[in-house]
Amino acid sequence: MSYKVKFPSKSREGEFAKLLSKIPADIQDKILAAVEDLAKNPRPYGNPKITPPISISQYAVNYRIRIGNYRVLYDIDDSKKTVWIITLRLRSEKTYK
Repeated sequence: MSYKVKFPSKSREGEFAKLLSKIPADIQDKILAAVEDLAKNPRPYGNPKITPPISISQYAVNYRIRIGNYRVLYDIDDSKKTVWIITLRLRSEKTYK
C-alpha cells in the first residue's frame, strides 16, 4: 500500500514552495520526483535515518533524501501511512541544526 505525501501545515508547504522556486528548474524537477517517489518507498536505500532526530519548529525530523546539494527533511507516520514533508535545505553546516 502506498503512502500519502503531505505537509503538516500550510506555512510549511509555502516555505517549501518558496525555497523550491529559488532552485534551478532541472534540480526542481528532480526534487519533486524524489518527493513523489516517497509515496511508493518512504525509506529509500542509501538515505539513512537521522540520528538523533532534529527538531524544526515543532516537528521532529527523522529522515532525509539527498538530491544533489539539497536535502528534503521529512518524517513518516506508519500508522496513518503518511510521509510528512518538513523542509527543503541546501546542504551546509546548518542543514541538520
